[in-house]
Amino acid sequence: GLASHFVWTNRSKESLTLNVKQPAADEVLDKLLAKADVLVQNLAPGAAQRMGLSFEALHERFPRLIVCDISGYGEGGPYEQKKAYDLLIQSEGGFLSVTGGAGEADMAKAGCSIADIAAGMYAYTGVLSALMLRDKTGQGSRIDVSMLESLVEWMSYPLYYAYDGAAPPPRAGAAHATIYPYGPFPTGDGGTVMLGLQNEREWQQFCDKVLLQPALADDARFNANARRSENRADLRAIIIDAFAQMKADEVIARLDTASIANAHVNDMAGVWAHPQLQARDRWRAVDSPAGKIPALLPPGRNGAFEPRMDAVPHLGEHTDSLLGELGYGPTDIQHLYQQGAV
Repeated sequence: GLASHFVWTNRSKESLTLNVKQPAADEVLDKLLAKADVLVQNLAPGAAQRMGLSFEALHERFPRLIVCDISGYGEGGPYEQKKAYDLLIQSEGGFLSVTGGAGEADMAKAGCSIADIAAGMYAYTGVLSALMLRDKTGQGSRIDVSMLESLVEWMSYPLYYAYDGAAPPPRAGAAHATIYPYGPFPTGDGGTVMLGLQNEREWQQFCDKVLLQPALADDARFNANARRSENRADLRAIIIDAFAQMKADEVIARLDTASIANAHVNDMAGVWAHPQLQARDRWRAVDSPAGKIPALLPPGRNGAFEPRMDAVPHLGEHTDSLLGELGYGPTDIQHLYQQGAV
């Protein structure tokens, strides 16, 4: 019954509800900002400035405060006021042009909100840089993060591939656009195996130890990556025919023996049960409004400490306690509720 985005992004946080459009909330917000290191906001363009939350206005009163503004297109330029949702940025940033099937109608968006996540990651690194800068200067600074620029940075490979009028990489579904065989192949038990060949030595091994057809390595249609890519339909038929006699685990065992890179094509249940995540002890149980749930430890294990893995809060769960920390007594808190400020 919980929103998956809420669970994912709010673990270990304290939740205070504050209606910043109510005048009584101004004092609360000022007290929060006086204690805060960073303010992150992604309100509509211009909204933060109208509310007195621009970096320029805040810096005068809170010179050490770092302000991170996240928007679709960034400050300035003809797109500044355009609405921006993740899929729209995937479209503007060229992601859809290189993702999905070969047909014009077969373009596909990413299965998760990559433009939002890219912007969040650059906000994260920007905040860390600003904190290091403040250690040297004693002053806070402003970070302007654009979803478009964040995703376009991630698109650098296809951008440079298509530089100066060169043809862009074609959409190739889940297969590699320029290397073959590199992609998903069905197996006889209804499974799917992902594999990738990178060089001619691996092609020889693939024919000999996986397909058990060593003579195929010297077939004129397939004896170089460019030819394999040109004749991928014929080669795919040969591979599918060979894999039809095996289960997915048998194919993977042969690929491992031949030192060919491979992977299971997992669904979400497969990822929850992934043996590598379990072997590395990457899951922790945390509290939530719906009870105990599993949560993945943050990537990048540090040998010096274990990250905090606290509860996912109820919305507004810590309103009273945080107001108490700011010096509000029970009567003051009750008045704030009555005024609709919290």
